[in-house]
Amino acid sequence: MLTGKQKRYLRSLGNEMEPILLVGKEEITNNVLKQAAEALEARELIKGRVLQNCAEAPENIASRLAEAVEAELVQVIGRNFLLYKKNKEKPKIELPGN
Repeated sequence: MLTGKQKRYLRSLGNEMEPILLVGKEEITNNVLKQAAEALEARELIKGRVLQNCAEAPENIASRLAEAVEAELVQVIGRNFLLYKKNKEKPKIELPGN
């Protein structure tokens, strides 16, 4: 579980990121799950976007996706969301308060 300070730090890192994960009208597919898991393993922090043709609310999609890939949902703003999962072998992001 992330603390408020850690979430603020991750949000600041995510401000400059471009979304690399796009969720469309088919919502969460195996391909989306695989892409998210691989990106989280490589980067630890990823930004995603729920496209307008998706019927479900972005908050629901982001929380279901985070649960499916065992990541932390850092933030949802509009249709964009941030996911974080620490790499056990080679951590890249040093969180404050650790």
